[in-house]
Amino acid sequence: MEPEGFKPANVISSIREVGVAVLQLNRPHKRNALSQDSINELTWALQQLNRDHAVRAVVLSSVGESPFCAGADLNELAKITTASAYQTGWLKDLELAFSTFRKPVIAAVRGFAFGGGFEMALMCDMILASADARFGFPEIKLGTIPGAGGTQRLTKALGKHKAMELVLTGSPTTAAELERFGIVNRVCSAEEDVVVEALKLAETVAAFSVPVIGLAKQAVQAAEATTLNAGLEIERSLYYGSFSLVDCQEGIAAFLQKRPPNFQHR
Repeated sequence: MEPEGFKPANVISSIREVGVAVLQLNRPHKRNALSQDSINELTWALQQLNRDHAVRAVVLSSVGESPFCAGADLNELAKITTASAYQTGWLKDLELAFSTFRKPVIAAVRGFAFGGGFEMALMCDMILASADARFGFPEIKLGTIPGAGGTQRLTKALGKHKAMELVLTGSPTTAAELERFGIVNRVCSAEEDVVVEALKLAETVAAFSVPVIGLAKQAVQAAEATTLNAGLEIERSLYYGSFSLVDCQEGIAAFLQKRPPNFQHR
């Protein structure tokens, strides 16, 4: 249920019949900059979709032809102090909503993803981008630094030296360059709609077993968050656990019987 008086306007949430939810940032007049209201709405939407058993994958995009996200709304950022940031946990709830989300989230980036927008894309499990998309952390030009995991996730993905260049210069980079580094999964051609392509990818993933998708996501995330030996132990535990799933038994039986599997998502 929505909290009393809560009327989402900055984030549009919809669910398709194939088990794919679509979240659209809806502040085109502000280039989808993140206000506190939009952060609250996106956090709430992710929490609801995480509980919804009908949802198997999520596409995060921007409304219409608007750019993905320009970062934080500077009119609001100008009013934040160190004390108020600590008191409110600025951006912490949003980051937690992403990090605890059990289903795959695919970012469909059109135009640009700067600052907090780039950080949100990095929080997602996969990134598809339009051919002209640009990414960057311009915070250094504003007298601050990325604060929603940007320095950490970018460094883990790119390595120290390239991450330092992007963070310390504030210069944007292209989707094509990030694809070469393995951060962007695919750059869509000018003839392709990045959201349509992201939906196709999400539908492919959503066709598999929900609990197995969750195990796979958890295993991959462990590689980013722990040592190799610890990650191997986590993977092995998840792998062994999958043998108890009805869907594992069904998947193996279907392969041996040369028929499509009928996953029950349990």
